[in-house]
Amino acid sequence: FCRLVPVAAAVVLAFVQPPLAQAATASERAAPEPPSLMDAQLFYEILLGEINAKGADPATGFALLLDSARRTNDSRLYQRAMEIALQARSGDSALQAAQNWRLAQPESREANRYVLQILLALNRVSDSIPALQRELALASPTQKPQLLAAIPSLYGRVGDRALAARVVEEALEKEERDPEIAGDAWAAVGQLRLAAGQTPQALEAAQAGLKLQPGSEAPVRLALQIMSPKTPGAEALVKGYLDRYPQKGEMRIAYARTLLDAQRYAEAQQQLVTVTSNQPELAEAWLILGALQTEENQQPQAQKSLERYLALAGAQAPGEARQRGLSQAYLSLAQLAEKRQDYAAANDWLSKIDSPSLLTTARTRRAAILGAQGKVDEARALLKSLPTGTPSEARTRLMAEVQLLRSQKAYEEAMQLLDTAVQASPDDTDLLYDQAMMAEKLGRFDQMEKLLRDIIAQQPENQNAYNALGYSLAERGVRLDEAHQLVSKALELAPNDPFISDSLGWVEFKRGRLQEAIQILDKAFQTKPDPEIAAHLGEVLWVAGQRSRATAIWRQGLTLGRDNETLQDTMRRFNVKP
Repeated sequence: FCRLVPVAAAVVLAFVQPPLAQAATASERAAPEPPSLMDAQLFYEILLGEINAKGADPATGFALLLDSARRTNDSRLYQRAMEIALQARSGDSALQAAQNWRLAQPESREANRYVLQILLALNRVSDSIPALQRELALASPTQKPQLLAAIPSLYGRVGDRALAARVVEEALEKEERDPEIAGDAWAAVGQLRLAAGQTPQALEAAQAGLKLQPGSEAPVRLALQIMSPKTPGAEALVKGYLDRYPQKGEMRIAYARTLLDAQRYAEAQQQLVTVTSNQPELAEAWLILGALQTEENQQPQAQKSLERYLALAGAQAPGEARQRGLSQAYLSLAQLAEKRQDYAAANDWLSKIDSPSLLTTARTRRAAILGAQGKVDEARALLKSLPTGTPSEARTRLMAEVQLLRSQKAYEEAMQLLDTAVQASPDDTDLLYDQAMMAEKLGRFDQMEKLLRDIIAQQPENQNAYNALGYSLAERGVRLDEAHQLVSKALELAPNDPFISDSLGWVEFKRGRLQEAIQILDKAFQTKPDPEIAAHLGEVLWVAGQRSRATAIWRQGLTLGRDNETLQDTMRRFNVKP
């Protein structure tokens, strides 16, 4: 009994104390202030209810607390009754308490929210329609967009996702016709349709929302999620919106990010240049543009973009987002300095990184710099100091060491590390893929092929495995028809990947189809200027008799990556000087 008294006393004290400012606004709470004193019978009932709830009879405790809540009309006691029911795993009793609370305080959004959430937890999805409609009715006009945006998450745990989409569509019938919030309403429906695998219907929802509320961003953000080669209407919606509202810089940035995810780098860069031209004050656009230009080896442009970001970020208020953005910029600037072989400057930039999420990345870059300077033992010692407290941290350290050893052509040591890692995680396809690539470096082609086919068996849509196997066969000039089938499958899975297009062009070259190879490789190089693609395109051009253009392509490739082994070997074979 003594163990339970402090708990009961805390509830009683909370009840008799004057109300404090809480999450719900005054308009959401219709209950009167509790009296400063309570009668003995009520005090005893609450105390007894708590004792029963903590003891062997939670049902009695629930009944006593719910009765006290009804007598006092106090929201905290209704909430406590619900807690007791939920702790006893009695969803129906929790729903009873929430419904009693809502009946007693019909203007309370908090009470209605509990009813809605408990109905969904009990999988009474269809029964949730009135509660969802009431929640919207109680919300102010300024609150409704945020509430509508939260609906997909609220219904996200419903097992029957198609049912969830239908229920929400029915519940939002009024909002779907309201030109002030139709875009937000249809976007919520579309999100649930998308979660249910109904992609065409999700796009229809986005289109309906934007038609009724042309300026709404919610349907456009939904369309960005839907964007794929199979749903061209989604991108058409996004482009049309940006044509009508060219000053929507943040939306254009979101579009650029989607293009980057689709590996459509040139188009993404075009969108970012448009943002920085129209709204140069948007710091985020400069940061993404600078990072992209760094990856595309546009070093002078990247330096300017990142410096512009730093100038804009300096005027921002301190915070986690600013810290993370600055650290990303420092990382890109370090990468640029590293490409110039200015290792002192690279380390200076890395030393500025203080975002926790990028500290490990900074240290791995420091190790890579040490490796490039021939200080391999120091580099490995630095990597050994990386944290390994979580599986993710252990994986990061392992792969950094493997990459270091690969850069030093210590393939056997790298393979030993990967073998140990695969023994511990035999179903990790990423590790299997790295192991396969290392087996190829060691000339163990049978092992490489077995590993890649194991990956394909486990993940039939792993484009990298198809591509690597097809490219390897072509590179060795064996089973070329099979190589073509494999790389074509990879390109079907990732149609915008320029490196897979490079593989296909190389396969066509090995099959003697020079013009087809030139066409494919030319397009791949335009999409992604890369030294490896330059090596392949140049070789095909040379064999096709276009030697001056081949030489120009190779020299352009050198500006993108002078240390690329494939490019160096190719130029050496054809006696072309850098």
